[in-house]
Amino acid sequence: MLLLFSNSQVLRLFIAQALFWSCSMTGIILTSIVGLHLAPVADLATLPLAVLMLGGLLALQPIAWLMQRRGRTIGFLVGTLAGVLGGLTSALSLWLDSFTLLCLGALPIGAYQASAMYYRFAAMEAVSEALRGRATGCVIGGGVVAALAAPALGDAARGLVSVPFAGAYLMIAALAAVGFFVLAGLKSSQASAPVPAASSAVSWRDLLARPVVRAAVLTTAVGHGLMILVMNATPLAMHGEGMNLQVSGQVIQWHMLGMFLPAFIAGPLVDRLGSRMVACLGGGLLIASAAVALLGVSHLHFLISSCLLGVGWNLMLVAGTAQLGQGHGPQERARAQGLMELCNGSVAAVMSFASGALIAQAGWAAVNIGMLPIVALVLLVQLAEAYRQRQPA
Repeated sequence: MLLLFSNSQVLRLFIAQALFWSCSMTGIILTSIVGLHLAPVADLATLPLAVLMLGGLLALQPIAWLMQRRGRTIGFLVGTLAGVLGGLTSALSLWLDSFTLLCLGALPIGAYQASAMYYRFAAMEAVSEALRGRATGCVIGGGVVAALAAPALGDAARGLVSVPFAGAYLMIAALAAVGFFVLAGLKSSQASAPVPAASSAVSWRDLLARPVVRAAVLTTAVGHGLMILVMNATPLAMHGEGMNLQVSGQVIQWHMLGMFLPAFIAGPLVDRLGSRMVACLGGGLLIASAAVALLGVSHLHFLISSCLLGVGWNLMLVAGTAQLGQGHGPQERARAQGLMELCNGSVAAVMSFASGALIAQAGWAAVNIGMLPIVALVLLVQLAEAYRQRQPA
């Protein structure tokens, strides 16, 4: 926490992260329900969230290219402007009662998300190597503010205009605009300054040939993808059990607290225990989340399961990010980070689309049972990497 207030770069990125996740949390709570209302069939309820992930996936490489040549700040500012556009378009979709427009509005919000995924990397580049784990945790921890404030902001914004829920999307546009001015004050540093195109000539195939990079990418992709799958499915499952939006919002709030509150200790935990141990701990918490969900469908079961899901995601993301840094050099930074975010975004897009269909066709239990073998794969890969590193060269 001392780092947060002593380094203005980290503080600005912390605030920007809080603003982004306030937008994201509002969208998570509302978009599946709004999609269910506007979609022609129930199976397409989570299609706007899948389109959001697709928008992020499509924007990842252009934003990485832009930041590589013009610096981090330009890429971040373009992302916030996309968030403004997406919020306004989504609000318009409700005035026009258009499911198609709701999906189109999700595309630029996805680009905003893509740019925000690089905040933690920018924080690492703004501090010395000894503080990188803590800087990553501090910036990810900005989501704690969102978890505490977003439900109240969303409730207040929904009644701002006559069309139900349109005010919440207008709030997303407003928060993204505030993020623009916060990020405009970022200073360029040696690590985050533009680098020559030749410095990123390493191919993704070469990066994935390195066991430590494979383990890191798999860890964050699985953690992020499963978190998106279950998080998007949760409001629909609760709606199916007759629970209202207020109850769903409370569960998502605890999920977000689980996602971000551990970030302040996850960095030091990685420094003390190592990234592999923390990644395995995160995987174990995802298994515990699925187990609680399978025990019942009461409000308390949803709340505990969602909280554990968030904590598991946090540990896997911080551990995987730190582990990635062990597998590439400074000149390969942009390609390696772009590879990780591309994999995260690809898996998240698939999981977002699948969540609605799985809930409609297979049910809440099937979603959670399906998590188990995927998490087991991560644990096996991490253990194999630990075994490999213990062997003589």
